[in-house]
Amino acid sequence: MKISKYLHSCLVFELDGYKLLFDPGKFTFAEGIVTPEMFADVNSIIITHIHPDHLDTENLKKIVDLSAAPVYTNAQVGEVLQKAGMICTVWSDGIYHAGPFKLQAITVVHEPILDNAVPPMLGFLINDKVLHPVDSMEDALLVYKGIEVLIMVTMAPFTNELLVTAFADQLQPQQILPVHDGYAKEFFIKQRYEAYDKHFDKKGIKFNAIYKPGDSVTIL
Repeated sequence: MKISKYLHSCLVFELDGYKLLFDPGKFTFAEGIVTPEMFADVNSIIITHIHPDHLDTENLKKIVDLSAAPVYTNAQVGEVLQKAGMICTVWSDGIYHAGPFKLQAITVVHEPILDNAVPPMLGFLINDKVLHPVDSMEDALLVYKGIEVLIMVTMAPFTNELLVTAFADQLQPQQILPVHDGYAKEFFIKQRYEAYDKHFDKKGIKFNAIYKPGDSVTIL
């Protein structure tokens, strides 16, 4: 399984020639470095929640027009997409399949944001190897202790590095793929990822310091 990152929380999972796109949001396309055309060959698309850094309706429509990929999401996002004239399938908790991917959808609690309502959000366990809690670090996720890969928020208005590392230290994944860094300058990301790498190395956890569009990791 190959996981490629396209700025912020936009990820492409690839296995046996099948591509699964997660959360192509506004931060991904903000500077024109990443374009919808780069996802013309994806086979399925998942939108985890309604926040604009995870959902960009205009560019999502372009991707769907180019790829003809089905969109899977939760009920709240589904209403938004349907009003925009887009077809989607609403998922809730349960096990689903997209090509070679087994996807266990999990309702997770978004971390609180100043003066904002907490939106419904789906996290995912992917092929029993990758935990993608999206913007959640709730204690209920610790049942996945020892998971092979954690998709980990690294910087956000709703957290700080002490909270992030405390969650990951308890979860004890074998390795980490960092996300949610799309609003930071490259020099700052590199500096903070060096700090994360140093911290997790002491814990025996591999930190994959990827942030440039198309950077990837491969899981056996």
